[in-house]
Amino acid sequence: MAILIDAAMWPAHGRLWGHLVSDHSLDELHAFAERAGIPPRGFDHDHYDYPEERFAELVTLGAEPVSPRELVARLQAAGLRVRQRDKRATRSR
Repeated sequence: MAILIDAAMWPAHGRLWGHLVSDHSLDELHAFAERAGIPPRGFDHDHYDYPEERFAELVTLGAEPVSPRELVARLQAAGLRVRQRDKRATRSR
């Protein structure tokens, strides 16, 4: 059971963003995000987005740095991955 974090490399809104996930449960992920002060609006179906400048702080709080590939693999292995197609279907409703 771990909170995983990848390096921020996704540009949006004039900054770089990374992903924060749990390899155990969404409850674990939401609890970590709340402790870290990440607002609920940062949640996107199976992960939280975080701005690049928070990386070191989130690691200090216990997030385990992993590659983007490992992050996705462990999210899938936990059965928590929401595919892009599923996200689009949810948004179009």
